[in-house]
Amino acid sequence: MATVAVCLLAAPAMAQHRTVAVTFDDLPFQTTPEALCDSTQVQTLTEDFLDMLAPLNTRATAFVNEGRMCDQIRAETLPQILNAWLDDGYELGNHTFSHINIHQTTPEAYLEDLDRGDDITRPLLQARGRELVWFRHPFLFTGETPEKRAALDAGIAARGYRIAPVTIDNEDWRFGQAYRRAEAAGDRALMARIGAAYVEHMAAVLDVVEPYSAELAGDGREPPQVLLLHANSLNQAWYPAIHALFVQRGYAFVPLEDAMRDPIYLRPDAWVRTGGVSWLHRWARTEGRPLQPEPDTPQWVVDYAEGRLPG
Repeated sequence: MATVAVCLLAAPAMAQHRTVAVTFDDLPFQTTPEALCDSTQVQTLTEDFLDMLAPLNTRATAFVNEGRMCDQIRAETLPQILNAWLDDGYELGNHTFSHINIHQTTPEAYLEDLDRGDDITRPLLQARGRELVWFRHPFLFTGETPEKRAALDAGIAARGYRIAPVTIDNEDWRFGQAYRRAEAAGDRALMARIGAAYVEHMAAVLDVVEPYSAELAGDGREPPQVLLLHANSLNQAWYPAIHALFVQRGYAFVPLEDAMRDPIYLRPDAWVRTGGVSWLHRWARTEGRPLQPEPDTPQWVVDYAEGRLPG
């Protein structure tokens, strides 16, 4: 699908150099189960997504759910998909096999799913002389009880993973749900409306996150951000506009490893709740600070994503 250009909102004046590490979750792709059982279709989705990213130099890290790929074609097709990302210079991480929900299972089952999630990804990296380092929790859920949280933390650390945190979560997954519904209906006007609302919402989130992160850093600067996005048709069409928004606001794009060198990422995270929230909220809660409210996704997008017509 062709990339859609939008007129970006005017950004506030920048007082400093900003950096962001871009991450994409849910490889190989957020799409229909039927598409993920069709080798040609999923390869085309991947190629188109990578072609969109190629001129932008995002230096992104992508997180894999190996079980998202249909069982019948996984062993043959998933290595081709992941090698395409690696060939284009991207880093890969583990996002569990099945995008498992810790709130609905035991730590033991969760860690088994995590282990199964590297069966294909790890050997591909090792063949290139690299290791599988990064892990991201599905839903950003890290355990709703102290016991679950401790078990997950210990199990993930024992496996040698580093947690990939998130400081910017703009609910692109919800916009993505709405976008796919409009796409399936062939409603291009609604697709454009959803995409424009997505970019506008991202700007509103940044208006909150930038001063919030500077306040938490406490030294007059904004720390490097880590942006959570997903590999889906919404971002296939609209990520270039998101990228341009970040450029307009003075951001440079850095690898996740570089962002994580900032000392803010050494701060403790004692979040034990059902919600999956950004690390800004986790650090604020751990330090006894108030959590800064972020803009809500427009209600008409939520309604349409959940099967109700937009207002």
